[in-house]
Amino acid sequence: GVYMRTNTIVKLILIIVVIILFGAYAAPTFIGNNASKSLPSYVPKDKIHLGLDLKGGMYLVLGADTDKAVSTVLERAASNLKKQMLNAKIAYDKVFVTKDGKYISISLVDSNDRQAALDLISNNFPNYNIISEELPIKLSLKEKIADKIKKESVSQAISVIRNRIDQFGVVDPTIVRSGENNIIVELPGIKNASRAVQLIGKTARLELHLVDDSVNVNDALNGKLPLDDELLYSIKRDPTTGAISKIPYVVKKNAVITGDMIKKAYVSFGGQLNQPYVAFELNSEGAKIFGDFTGSHIGKRLAIILDKNVYSAPVIQSRIDGGRGQITGNFSEREAHDLAIVLRSGSLPVPVHVLEKVTIGPSLGKIAIEKGAKAIIVGALAVILFMAIYYALSGILADIALGVNVVIILGALAMFGATLTLPGLAGIALSIGMAVDANVLIYERIREEMRVGRGVHDAINAGYSRAFITILDANMTTLIIALILYQFGSGPVKGFAVTMSIGLLANIFTAVTLTKTVYDILIEKFNISKLSI
Repeated sequence: GVYMRTNTIVKLILIIVVIILFGAYAAPTFIGNNASKSLPSYVPKDKIHLGLDLKGGMYLVLGADTDKAVSTVLERAASNLKKQMLNAKIAYDKVFVTKDGKYISISLVDSNDRQAALDLISNNFPNYNIISEELPIKLSLKEKIADKIKKESVSQAISVIRNRIDQFGVVDPTIVRSGENNIIVELPGIKNASRAVQLIGKTARLELHLVDDSVNVNDALNGKLPLDDELLYSIKRDPTTGAISKIPYVVKKNAVITGDMIKKAYVSFGGQLNQPYVAFELNSEGAKIFGDFTGSHIGKRLAIILDKNVYSAPVIQSRIDGGRGQITGNFSEREAHDLAIVLRSGSLPVPVHVLEKVTIGPSLGKIAIEKGAKAIIVGALAVILFMAIYYALSGILADIALGVNVVIILGALAMFGATLTLPGLAGIALSIGMAVDANVLIYERIREEMRVGRGVHDAINAGYSRAFITILDANMTTLIIALILYQFGSGPVKGFAVTMSIGLLANIFTAVTLTKTVYDILIEKFNISKLSI
């Protein structure tokens, strides 16, 4: 018949859609920045991300101090407990978090209040275990709750770090959890590594505390400090001599305003020397607290504290509405800019420490790309020539399928935002070999059928249906191995597994659907009776 069957037309449309779709995703990587900007808006602009081994950059392993997250929650609970005990008329002597940051210790003025205190705790603090019922009463967080807080603190830290890096302007960073408390950060193509490390590691806890002027600073330095106060320092560096001076301040432990109330932070210039400072705006909740507090504490000093360092302690002249404030210090413009970034992105819920830092030069990556690409091109050319010589026109058809296979792999990498690494290039090379392997199986079956004297149409159908099971078996078992590698492997192994998995799925499509559809069109439309194989 001269007409193609509906089945063949549907397959042909599917093939065209697949080639256009994956081709559109693969294109931006190869056509250069200027050309990709001029593409219409509906064409995807995502490029294939290159891993550190190909692009150069920095690899960091950060350790998050998750115990600190638990002790912060305990501090909050201790302050809440004090309020509740005051309301319940239970006089306490001391309520504090122990030095190791694991327990809350409660001493009472009158031991007869012990049972009332225990009842209050068991009714209002369901997340806590009472470790010791005798005085001093000791509380600890339930293990499940503590584990949850630790887990969440790492997740929060990851999102804060991601925010900071995005604003710092690193393209395609990788930020993932590793084990319980570690975070892996990969920053491809980064120029200023030490600045990035500083930016990532800044805890950036901004807090406003009332200065306690009723306490003599010299007494505080000699250890005479009320329980609800703490001693902090303003560390000033003389820009001309570089000399460092420390000025002590006694401030109330409880913060009036905390960094999570900040809505905006940006760099401004002002003062006599037109120096940079960081201006911030509070959200509605923070603005209300700030307004009420400044209104009722006129004439008192309010310390602006960042990471336990007092930046300034201005006197409150009048009620401040609108929730605006500023942080002044001897900032360079870059320091002010980085500080604004960390304030905008929020403070890290826990301190993080750099456990491992590796910087990879881009020249190494360039050599790796060139050699990897050369290996793939030489391998592919050898395979293309062999197929064309050995299987004639059918071999050329297999070569076209091979080209489509590579387009699908590259398009899929761009579509899923996967990162191409050196092992990934090896995965592509391997799947090129396996793609041809499938065609060889099919062609040898067709040759066998034709030797037995079958017609072209029957030989092709029999060849495909009999080889298909073998191809599916071979590809599926390899795909299962690739998925296991992805699940349990580290970074480079995952890169290999990703490209290989995409390649194997593309193989089944190109070797079976694409070439078979072309044969069907030749037989149904052009009624061929001989096959060049």
